Amino acid sequence: MQPLTADDPQDIGGHRLLARLGAGGMGVVYLARTTGGALVALKTIRAQHAADPAFRTRFRREVTAVRGLTGPWLVPIVAADTEAGEPWLATQFIPGPSLVEAVDSFGALPVAAVRTLGSRLADALTALHTAGVVHRDVKPGNVLLALDGPRLIDFGIAHAAGATALTAPHAVIGTPGFLAPEQAQARAGEVGPPSDVFSLGCVLAYTASGRRPFGTGYAAGVLFRTVHEEPDVADVPGELQALIGACLAKDPTSRPTAAEVAAALGDPRALLAREMPEAPRAHWLPPAVLRVVAERSARALDVPTPQRPPRHPMGDDPAADPPSSPAKDTRSPTRRRVLVMGSAAASVVAAGGGAAAYLAAGRRGTEGSGGALPVYTLGFQADLSGANKADGVVQERGARLAVEQHNARAGITFRLALDTVDDRGEETGAKQAARRFTEAKVSAVLGPNTVTAALAAGPLYQNAGTAMVLISLDDDRLTPSKLRTLRVTRAPESYLALPLAAYLTAVRPVDRTAVIDDRAAGRTGSDLTNAISQEPPHEGRTSVHPVAADSDNFAPAVHAALAAKAQAVVFSGTSPERAARCARALADAGFTGPSLGTWHIMRPAFLQQAGTAGQDWLFGTPFTDPGSVSRTFQTAYRARYGTVPGRWSPEAYDAVGLVARTLERLGKTADIGPGAVVQRLFDVTYQGLAKTLRFATDGTHSLDPDRGALYFLFQAKGNAFHFLGRYDLVK
Repeated sequence: MQPLTADDPQDIGGHRLLARLGAGGMGVVYLARTTGGALVALKTIRAQHAADPAFRTRFRREVTAVRGLTGPWLVPIVAADTEAGEPWLATQFIPGPSLVEAVDSFGALPVAAVRTLGSRLADALTALHTAGVVHRDVKPGNVLLALDGPRLIDFGIAHAAGATALTAPHAVIGTPGFLAPEQAQARAGEVGPPSDVFSLGCVLAYTASGRRPFGTGYAAGVLFRTVHEEPDVADVPGELQALIGACLAKDPTSRPTAAEVAAALGDPRALLAREMPEAPRAHWLPPAVLRVVAERSARALDVPTPQRPPRHPMGDDPAADPPSSPAKDTRSPTRRRVLVMGSAAASVVAAGGGAAAYLAAGRRGTEGSGGALPVYTLGFQADLSGANKADGVVQERGARLAVEQHNARAGITFRLALDTVDDRGEETGAKQAARRFTEAKVSAVLGPNTVTAALAAGPLYQNAGTAMVLISLDDDRLTPSKLRTLRVTRAPESYLALPLAAYLTAVRPVDRTAVIDDRAAGRTGSDLTNAISQEPPHEGRTSVHPVAADSDNFAPAVHAALAAKAQAVVFSGTSPERAARCARALADAGFTGPSLGTWHIMRPAFLQQAGTAGQDWLFGTPFTDPGSVSRTFQTAYRARYGTVPGRWSPEAYDAVGLVARTLERLGKTADIGPGAVVQRLFDVTYQGLAKTLRFATDGTHSLDPDRGALYFLFQAKGNAFHFLGRYDLVK
């Protein structure tokens, strides 16, 4: 939102203009006050567009189609002039955040809130469809949250059903990610009420899970997935999946009507009130979101009338006029005084993107008026659908939970938002994600989780001065000499021998250790072999017994190790299947001493294929046990996602905390750029759930090992890997 300029009129159609909500190629949107004192969002259309007869016909038709619509969950047009030189329309002003702002800042809404939201939006769509109007752009940005319920806004691209389209015949109208397949393919003749129901399904999936059902990224990719792939609703609560899945049917005839969606969702709070009238009614929004709605509603009651300098004819010098004496308490409106709410501008996004531009600015840290908190966006990129999906998904969940927990705290000075991109672990996807995040000037990026993606994205983040904070990835190809904005929040892979050697020195002391050197593991395996060889546990001796990469026979190496009188065996490989073969070979040879490996082989395949031979194996890891870090974390994760937290989820949670602490240390600067964040990360110490995060000062961009132990030990027991603890505390 911006103050009025000297070129803006003081009033339009009897409405006193107060501020600019947004401006774009189509026109300007103003915050205005009626003669009766009510606030409205007034949208004007630039004269060059109005001069197009087809455009004016369409504008006139749309205003006529929606002006008579009423309903508690619609934002009505309260005034319009379709024949003016610059036609305009005014809608009721809703002082509340958009749904996209609420979900991005606070995470998915509870199931009861999703039901209430969905039933009321479906009621709004039913009213539209009954009047012969199709909205065509149902999305979270077009849903405002008010104290009494949601409002569906922006009918700027709505059209009367059956009317001749006045847009380009092959134009895709709407927002990728919330479009029906028939819209994504620009099949204009097939767009109708079922298209709005599909979009509503996308909105509900996003609201219930915090994730877009067809992913993010470039529009072409999102549109392709919308048409050809099934939606990702894995994080949607089970009781909502069937209905949302029906809304997202590719075939429009298979989708329910808006009225059927409303009936299926119902309003559980209304039902509760009927059944238990004496019970106090809980609010439909969660407390954190409700606070924002209440704050903005209160500020909307006291919007000042601007006092502007007089307009001068062209050629006059404003500086030549003597300064006027302002009346008492009629200060010129600053950005802080006139800004009523950030996302209320979403109600007028059809003016050409001004509201969206404001939101983007807010996410970079712009501070709103009356104490509105700045919002800093963190980018998250990882493989969420490929070979490394398991680790990527749990990291994204841990990061999102951290954002939600931060935003729910009292006394915070800023809010966080998380923008997620699935890079599929591939070079192309990684570069697309990096371009998106650097263009948006996010505060920092968490991820990627594959070496291929990190090598591709790293130079782009470096050129933009954006921190690339790795959670689970470490590789000697990712060096500070090449990637100066790299920050690695996990312990180095090169020191994984440390927890294994410590165990064989302090817990189960041995004098002779054998390494089964699996050459299929490449550099990772050779580093472990060399470390155990150069510094044998308990100051004893180490023998090395290689297994060729193309061989599945571990028996010769095992027999050689036992012939060397090995008291303990370390497996250097990274394949769970090959580790299982080694375990069976050791059991067949009668070996009963400690057997150890690294976190790479801690997969279900090892337990399944090794059987009893894999029992009691120990594993050194750079991650902790997600279920042991905090009961509060485990409870919140299970409540949010319906499952126990996965490996690397606490580390992802801590990475968000580290960046948040950095932003806190940077202070209440109006616009904290990514360059300031990347530099300050080196100076911050953060006590996380998993470990203490503090970067070393030796230029490695890795964690300082002196600030806390960074490795842990697990042991195979039954059909699970049991946490033993921090390696230096295991006894």
